[in-house]
Amino acid sequence: MTSPIASTLENLTAALKANPEKARAKYAPATATLADGLKCSVTGPSGEKIVTDMTKAMGGEASAPNPGWYFRASIAACCSTAIAMNAARRGINLTALEVTVEADGDNRGILGMDASVSAGHAALRTHVKIAAENATAEQLQDLVRFSEAHSPVGCTVRDAPPNTLRLEVV
Repeated sequence: MTSPIASTLENLTAALKANPEKARAKYAPATATLADGLKCSVTGPSGEKIVTDMTKAMGGEASAPNPGWYFRASIAACCSTAIAMNAARRGINLTALEVTVEADGDNRGILGMDASVSAGHAALRTHVKIAAENATAEQLQDLVRFSEAHSPVGCTVRDAPPNTLRLEVV
């Protein structure tokens, strides 16, 4: 029996094969507004909302996760989702899936202390724990590698598209 996820994905794949121009998408924007101190409220066009704050060591109140944590969470969630989607398409019944993303960086970058030090993450590590009732270790490794290579957030980080800045002083 095909899972509802696999059926939905197969229908979408067939529709996009028939009309490839419909595969192009413009994704919903996220808009961050400074709320207080270093706390930001980030909203989407359909009412989505998250709140960020910086640690006390960085001058924030630590009242919410910092933006870097959401960045790592996004990578982890997207990778996990891609694995689950591809497992469904392959008929693999996952019994466990946990994706952890860790990072290293140098706080001198965000503080502008050294022009040679980037404010960005210096290294990312993704760790996947996975189990299934009907797949071999080799099949699961192939599933994870394929899914990681097709995870939109992971691919965006790896392939780093241009990020243009438009500034409006009001």
